[in-house]
Amino acid sequence: MSATVESVIVAIDGPAGTGKSSTSRAVAAELGLSYLDTGAQYRAITWWMISNGVDTADAAAIAAAADKPAIVSGTDPAGPTITVDGADASGPIRTQDVSSKVSAVSAVPEVRTRITELQRSIAAAAPLGIVVEGRDIGTTVLPDADLKIFLTASAEARAARRSGELKGSDLAATREALIKRDAADSSRKTSPLAKAADAVEVDTTDLTLQQVIECVVTLVREKQAGE
Repeated sequence: MSATVESVIVAIDGPAGTGKSSTSRAVAAELGLSYLDTGAQYRAITWWMISNGVDTADAAAIAAAADKPAIVSGTDPAGPTITVDGADASGPIRTQDVSSKVSAVSAVPEVRTRITELQRSIAAAAPLGIVVEGRDIGTTVLPDADLKIFLTASAEARAARRSGELKGSDLAATREALIKRDAADSSRKTSPLAKAADAVEVDTTDLTLQQVIECVVTLVREKQAGE
């Protein structure tokens, strides 16, 4: 990393399938920053709830257990890790069972409070700065981030990308699931998916991943140069 580059906190928000994770990891790697996938943390706590027999349709039960799992996120963009109670959770958190229940678990205020505190502590400890991706980073988790970016894309483009990631999945079903997830995340009372007023919106529908990465890297460097 260049000695002239200043520490910077970058918040990247947006719905599923816009390229948040791939973009955020690549930008962090190119700029020598830490990287945090906040969605993985919500998936991790959801997986713990499922594994420990907590009814994910019972908000009170989820709230009562929110402080129990020990969730640790590794922030190296070249190989981000996540453990729950000391066990590697990177594989289990990506199952369809977790995907179908994470919105309900994430909507519980006690869960969001717990995970938000964890995210803020990780961002504060990043020695050279960090790229944090999620759905409420610029609005709730890190409202004072140096740069806020909101990625968007058409439902069709997002479904096509997600179907490509999930081998053998049905495109129409994937699109329907994404729209349902968007609605749940945007309408929840606590920290809904939303674009921060001062965020830069980037529509990735007709852009390649590399073009999105280059766009975001440019925005970060412009922010750093202006400070």
